[in-house]
Amino acid sequence: MSEGHALPILVIGAGPIGLAAAAHLTGRGLDVIVAESGPAAAGAVRGWGHVRLFSTWSELIDPAAEKLLAPTGWTRPDQAVYPTGADWAEQYLQPLADALGAKVRYHTTVTGVARAGRDRIVDAGRTGQPFTVHLATADGTGQRLTAAAVIDASGTWSTPGPLGADGLPAIGEKTHTARISYRVPDLKDPAVRARYAGKRTAVVGSGASAFTALAALADLAQQERGTHAVWVLRRGITGSTFGGGGSDQLPARGALGQAAKTAVDNGHATALTGFRTTAVEETDGRLALVSDGGARAEDLDEVIVLTGLRPDHSFLSELRLGLDERLQAPVALAPLIDPNQHSCGTVYPHGAAELTHPESDVYLVGMKSYGRAPTFLAMTGYEQVRSIAAHLAGDHDAAARVELTLPETGVCGGAGLFDQPRATSDEPQAAHDGGCCSAPAAPQLITLGTGAPKAACSTSGGC
Repeated sequence: MSEGHALPILVIGAGPIGLAAAAHLTGRGLDVIVAESGPAAAGAVRGWGHVRLFSTWSELIDPAAEKLLAPTGWTRPDQAVYPTGADWAEQYLQPLADALGAKVRYHTTVTGVARAGRDRIVDAGRTGQPFTVHLATADGTGQRLTAAAVIDASGTWSTPGPLGADGLPAIGEKTHTARISYRVPDLKDPAVRARYAGKRTAVVGSGASAFTALAALADLAQQERGTHAVWVLRRGITGSTFGGGGSDQLPARGALGQAAKTAVDNGHATALTGFRTTAVEETDGRLALVSDGGARAEDLDEVIVLTGLRPDHSFLSELRLGLDERLQAPVALAPLIDPNQHSCGTVYPHGAAELTHPESDVYLVGMKSYGRAPTFLAMTGYEQVRSIAAHLAGDHDAAARVELTLPETGVCGGAGLFDQPRATSDEPQAAHDGGCCSAPAAPQLITLGTGAPKAACSTSGGC
């Protein structure tokens, strides 16, 4: 760590990885400040609090955090249970933030980070300078603090991907924001349920969040006549579209994909494949999606866009970050997490060495480190911050060690629904299929038969 051991280390975000970073740093005797923009810990997790994770409690608690919690009388939840996001926040993350006490500053948003007295251009004396951090607080006043290092765990929740298939908003997308959502709906909320009950809804996306939305809407369709989903995919459908099924070492993740398949098989969702959206139009109060080839998905009431998340680097613009041009992840990390090659379990555990930038003592961690890659697991983030804390404390041997084994197979990318809150060991096994993935020449409406093959896929975005 550069000059200023007496200065605090700034952690941006009081989510799972940010709080774990603070716990590891505290455990090594380093001073830390956690800047959290919301009124409580885990604001993003609370945003999808109604969704059940596909990891059990045994995979969601960081060892250093548990050590910090032990003196408070905290009781570890049943390791075999799959918590919801709300459970994770209330039973673990908020207690961890409380244990950190005044180190966590709420209603505090980081608006800019730079080297003290040096803008992005200046080379002279740069690495010897601490960081200047600008903060916005709840009362509207700005603050300035100085930090020895910066760990950005702010995540990607606030910047969802757009509807447009080329990465830009579709024409008309911003005009119809009242009827376009970018989150998995909480159908237990009466107002949200009324929004989708008896309606025809397009679900755009092919990852875990899309699976979750399809499964939820299929359940609603069994209770409310007229409820139907149109599943819009940019690619075609193969057996591996739905993930690893019973062969996934995270059973709930495999079950999630199968729930989406069941929604299609049972007629509650219709798959529209090879459809790349370029525009949203409205006629007589109904929405239509238009593809780049002129095909149309018509007679829609609502649209749910679940096309991934993106990192926001705007407040780091005065720092020299080394980011991969495709994923917007650290250059050394990007090849390890390329979604064309890796699922969660095939990503090699990594730490400080892979997360460095040309600007020393700056680290992007958690979902933020993965950029646009959707294959992140909490365990991966815990290993990242364990290594970084060791490095900043000068324990380079510990920083270089690998202290994590990940579950293999399947498609990753967020939380999901799982029927059983407790882990089971009798999930059906699925055959592996190495073939992936081609799109049809033109958009096709597909209804899968019950004999469609089940397979594990090596890509994170679905096939």
